[in-house]
Amino acid sequence: MIRDRRLGMRSHGVRATEGHERIGVCVTLLHQTPINDIVPRRVLNSVFRHRRLTAPEHPCAARPCETCYAVHSAKLTRFIELDLPIHFVMPAFPAKSPNQRKVLGALPDLAERLALKFLQSFCDEIAEVHPPGARVTICSDGHVFGDLVGVSDDAVTRYREELDAMAADGHLRSIDLFGLDDAFGNKEYPSLRDLLERRYAPTLKSIRENVRHDDDWRSLFNGIHRFIFEDQVGLGREASRTAIRCESKDVAYQTIRRSNAWTAVVAERFPEALRLSIHPQKPHAEKIGFQILRAPDNWLTPWHGVILRTHAMDTLIKRHDAERLNARLVYRDDRPDYFVLPSGQTTERNSRAVLDHP
Repeated sequence: MIRDRRLGMRSHGVRATEGHERIGVCVTLLHQTPINDIVPRRVLNSVFRHRRLTAPEHPCAARPCETCYAVHSAKLTRFIELDLPIHFVMPAFPAKSPNQRKVLGALPDLAERLALKFLQSFCDEIAEVHPPGARVTICSDGHVFGDLVGVSDDAVTRYREELDAMAADGHLRSIDLFGLDDAFGNKEYPSLRDLLERRYAPTLKSIRENVRHDDDWRSLFNGIHRFIFEDQVGLGREASRTAIRCESKDVAYQTIRRSNAWTAVVAERFPEALRLSIHPQKPHAEKIGFQILRAPDNWLTPWHGVILRTHAMDTLIKRHDAERLNARLVYRDDRPDYFVLPSGQTTERNSRAVLDHP
């Protein structure tokens, strides 16, 4: 593994800054040779196949309109004209939920392994259209808000180290990771969070106003509030559910504030990159909502769930739902890794009730 502190990037095999250096050298070549519009459109078709929207019934979900393409064409065309891998950034993979009713433990398991492999296959798919391919920088945000949601910095660090190992062991050459320590150059996380808030965070008042008046902000808040509330209830606290729900609202606002600050850091460090989001987005937003694993819940992520494997497919669900199905727990290297549902139990009556109602 190679670390380049100039941009704080880690990469497996190839320096993560290499593409940016080539951009700096070749920027004068832009627009000298027009490219065929077919290539960027085909690349975006690959992206949109995995897109998740805030309104799944929106017409653009089935058939992207011209605006869907136009929003991202300038950044995409830059990479194509320079014959560089298309760079995507995705704030994601913070740490496992502390709620043991959702997950198998504090370390990555098959859910993360499949998600990382999917991202590599996504980059390989783009290479069929654009030979330099693509790369995805996972902007791991666990140290950004872990203290707010009950996850220690040590737990976040161990999770991140396991992700690095998964990427290296799986020869996932197009995946690299970037975290708070990479952005600011040290591992004093409390002081880094303070620096992040002072330099980049919007005010809580502005966050509350956005949630109050904007449907998409409200949807984001409701999703994060639900996750935080579930996690806090799952920790077995003695407080009433009403009290926990009220506290979780304040934490949700703080989490969104820090996430927005982290978004600003990512945009500053990687201004040319296309932005993927783990959360559903509007069809014409700058961020592209991106689904990395099959799940019955549009908001469920690998760090909030487990893999249920059947004879037909892998599905991301919550741990307690897998246990309700009497699924068998499978271990890997003496650690719980995923659940498997025996073929005799994969019936509509036994499984769809759980999978369709998370």
